[in-house]
Amino acid sequence: MPTTKLTNSSLFGWLLGYEAKRKKLLEKAPAGALRDFLSVPLPDIDTPIDRVEILAVDFETTGLDAKQDKLLSVGFITLKQQQMSLKTSYHQIIKTKAQLEESNVIIHHITDSQKEQGQALVTVVETLLKALAGKVMLVHFARIERQFLTEACYELYGMTPTFPMIDTLALAKRRLDKRDVAYDPSELRLVNLRHKFKLPEHHAHNALNDAIATAELFMAQMSKTNKDGKTTLKDVLL
Repeated sequence: MPTTKLTNSSLFGWLLGYEAKRKKLLEKAPAGALRDFLSVPLPDIDTPIDRVEILAVDFETTGLDAKQDKLLSVGFITLKQQQMSLKTSYHQIIKTKAQLEESNVIIHHITDSQKEQGQALVTVVETLLKALAGKVMLVHFARIERQFLTEACYELYGMTPTFPMIDTLALAKRRLDKRDVAYDPSELRLVNLRHKFKLPEHHAHNALNDAIATAELFMAQMSKTNKDGKTTLKDVLL
């Protein structure tokens, strides 16, 4: 019980910090997508998760170092009341000067010619921020999306908002850790977790496909843990 209280207290403190930072940045943010994003507060943490608007997001990148590597593509889709809205789906390759390595292309199948036809980073990030306003971001392995989006915002706007996230990998890890039994970290991979929930195979390493796959995994996780409908936003926030 003491651990639960500490966890909830820490989360409450974090959210107070998030709101304070959001309001402070709002005063400085230039007119446009970033200001619009910052003008919308986070949903109340006691909101039942089924009533929270969520944006499942995935990035493909040129590497894993957000300081040196670049965003290659962004995919997202809206999730609400345990349903995806296909009309909200979005996928866009980003035009970047970064030269792609052969090993990179093999993974994400984005070629230099496709990259040259892509949209500017500012256009894609503004589209993402507009879709994300008032929603919570859903990802699998939050470090990539958090670090790359933070770097992109700093590059474009000179400021870095905090992005509240739900991480399907973290949710799965919590459940495995509660068993207090050793497990293979590979169990936390998106494809393996989907297999565990008997979800169909998906074409990985495409940003939209992985965003949809993450949304499906989250719905499967919630169908198992939220049978009484009492799970709230604070229960799943990273």
